Amino acid sequence: MKIASPAFNENAKIPKIYSKLGGNQRPPLAISDVPANTKSLAIICHDPDAPGRDGFYHWTVWNVPAETTEITGESLPAVAVEGVTGWGCPGWGGPQPPFGTHRYQFYVYALDTTLDLPENTKPKELIAALTPHIIDQAVLTGRFGVLDILRQG
Repeated sequence: MKIASPAFNENAKIPKIYSKLGGNQRPPLAISDVPANTKSLAIICHDPDAPGRDGFYHWTVWNVPAETTEITGESLPAVAVEGVTGWGCPGWGGPQPPFGTHRYQFYVYALDTTLDLPENTKPKELIAALTPHIIDQAVLTGRFGVLDILRQG
C-alpha cells in the first residue's frame, strides 16, 4: 500500500496553505495498492516532534471506503468519520510548530472492518481500536517549520 501527496514529496516541506497559519486546508492525498480484502481505511496525521510524550495529532479519520484513491482538501467520503485531534476538535488542524521544523507523518491503515466509534473519539482510542484490524499500512512524511512561514510569505 502507498500514500503520497501531489502537494509535497516524501520528507519535503509542506506548503504554508496547509498549515494552521496559512489557510489550514487539508492537503490532498493519493492512496494506492490497497489490499483486496480491505473493508475500510483510517488516516492519522501525527507530529512526533511536538512537545510532550505523545507528540501531537493533527487529523484522525476512519471508515474511509477501501476503494478511495484520492482525498482532496475539499472532499472526504460522506461515510468517513473525523475524530478529535490535539486541537480538541474534529477535522484537520494543520501544522503550527512552536519552534524549529517538525515532521508530519500521514499514516494510512487498511483495516479488515469498519469501526463503530463516535466522532468524539480521541487519537489514542482510535489507535487502540484499529490496531487489531490492520492488514497493511503506509506513511508519508512532510516537514514544516517556523522559518517556512516566513520564507513562504
